[in-house]
Amino acid sequence: MTYPQDPYGQQQPYGQQPPYGQPYPQPGYGYGYGAPQPPQDQGLAIAALVVSIASLVVCTGLLSVIGVIMGHIAHSKAKRGEAGGQGMALAAIIIGYLGVAIVVGLALLLVIVGIATDWDFD
Repeated sequence: MTYPQDPYGQQQPYGQQPPYGQPYPQPGYGYGYGAPQPPQDQGLAIAALVVSIASLVVCTGLLSVIGVIMGHIAHSKAKRGEAGGQGMALAAIIIGYLGVAIVVGLALLLVIVGIATDWDFD
């Protein structure tokens, strides 16, 4: 029974298709995984990590600074999606700063010992 103010009109009974129009479309199958991504370049991150680790072994401040700079560049490229190896770049930054801290600490220790002994190393 329909009323004059019924905005939906007459309803179709259950289990029947509408008498006009196209048949129901087939259900979709989803989107899948997409095209495979090419492998990302991790060379700069690997190089930064190697230089930072070498700076700890050799204990030079210059290699630590180079490792930190390369690590920051590799990390920013990885965050933008231009390269891979974000974790390696972050490890290179941390190890590089640790190397800088060790060199600064040793230099500070040398100055303190020098002042305490009046710079007389005889």
